[in-house]
Amino acid sequence: MSQTLRSAFDRVIGRENRRTAMRRGTTHRIENFESKILGNTRNLTIYLPPGYDERDGRRYPVLYMQDGQNLFDPRLAFGGNPWRLGEAADTVIGNRTAEPMIIVGVDNMGTARIDEYTPARDAANGGGGRADDYGRMLAEEVKPLVDAGCRTLPDANNTAIGGSSLGGLVSLYLALRRPDVFRRAAVISPSVWWKNRMILGEVDRFESGPRPRIWMDVGGKEGREAVADGRALNKRLRANGWNDTNYRFHEEKRGDHSERSWASRAPMMLEFLFGSE
Repeated sequence: MSQTLRSAFDRVIGRENRRTAMRRGTTHRIENFESKILGNTRNLTIYLPPGYDERDGRRYPVLYMQDGQNLFDPRLAFGGNPWRLGEAADTVIGNRTAEPMIIVGVDNMGTARIDEYTPARDAANGGGGRADDYGRMLAEEVKPLVDAGCRTLPDANNTAIGGSSLGGLVSLYLALRRPDVFRRAAVISPSVWWKNRMILGEVDRFESGPRPRIWMDVGGKEGREAVADGRALNKRLRANGWNDTNYRFHEEKRGDHSERSWASRAPMMLEFLFGSE
């Protein structure tokens, strides 16, 4: 075998060995987390990245994700189809296309989801308007618990928030309203339509200063209005100072409004939020 062929063969074998040896993160459930701010109790799921238990003192950025029951476990996820977010994180970390991160899945509260995930009351769409209180719950109750129990990088630059649909709406809203806490955001298939597209005005009102790093996407099969709303939000963010260094808009032509579709985009989202800038 020639030296050139041997080198090529060794590279292939090396890649296969790395794939076989890819390490996995672990997930841990916190049951019955009580919020005094919201007056209710929910479960949390915490993903710790591969290597977390090596006791090297390393600290990690954190992503706080809404609709936590849909992220990791098919037994809990809507329709039995989770995002497989832990697997996505394992892959991008193993491929070194993103830095290791901690992910906190915050369960929604079922019928209270609309209220907690929306920034203003919209009677025509079932109420709403508790997003500020929900943000306080994340910032003042959940985040301190995670920072105390895990080796986090607690500053705003290393704290992200994310979600899909109404979860995407509340994540963008809180990133705009609380950049002192959340300086990165995953805004996935956001419900721009809420309260006559009021989120567009929130973008216009964002005060000068460091802009959160934002991943935003929409699926082409979510419907004409959803695509138009996503493009309108993209245009408004661009007009207000977000650019290629701190913002990415992805339109997935075959994407629909489902956990399965959001799972397919999760690796790209993690790479943008936690990759090298």
